[in-house]
Amino acid sequence: MGKTIGDVLPLAIGVAVSPVPIIAIILMLSTPRARTNGPMFLAGWLAGAAIVGTIVLVIADAIGISKGDPSKAAYSFKILLGLLLLVGAFRQWRGRPREGEEAKTPKWMQVIDSFTGLKSLGMGALLSGVNPKNLLLTIAASATIAQSGISVAEQAGVLAIFVAIGTIGVALPLVVYFSIEKRASEILNSWKTWLAANNPAVMSVLFLVFAFVLIGKGIAGLT
Repeated sequence: MGKTIGDVLPLAIGVAVSPVPIIAIILMLSTPRARTNGPMFLAGWLAGAAIVGTIVLVIADAIGISKGDPSKAAYSFKILLGLLLLVGAFRQWRGRPREGEEAKTPKWMQVIDSFTGLKSLGMGALLSGVNPKNLLLTIAASATIAQSGISVAEQAGVLAIFVAIGTIGVALPLVVYFSIEKRASEILNSWKTWLAANNPAVMSVLFLVFAFVLIGKGIAGLT
């Protein structure tokens, strides 16, 4: 189990470093519904990652991957995920703001002050479970857990650890907000400004690093 935790730890950190969701929760914490919407967004984030991870584990068990003897198909799948991340890295880099341009804000962020608790919950789930980068990393982590051959209970435990670590990024603004509320606005705004300006570069590097990690593991398994 310990080895499996070590294998998925880098992927969990990749999920945790998610600039757009972190910016989203910081914006929520500057609205009148901050004390409701912030925790609801976090709950949705946890649910989204857990649901995707569980679905992959169930599918892996159904097709016989979780038997401790990884197939060539499983390693080929990791290479495919890696190639998709390479494409993502290229697209993020091409879409970066040029010198003198401001980063574009998604339209849904512009109306985030009108979000209800339920909408915040749903947005959290979408950004953790359906966001392309997080989806690919969660699938990769779940496939790694399934391949490990550990028991179902241990698989659930490793997945829970993966989700918990992957939540650190969006949980940290909440911790700051509720622990030092008087100074939180200044701190969180500085984080938001930096993340908005550097999002494409951060995402490109993350995509590139994890692309080579997955491709390398896939090639090593096949050879």
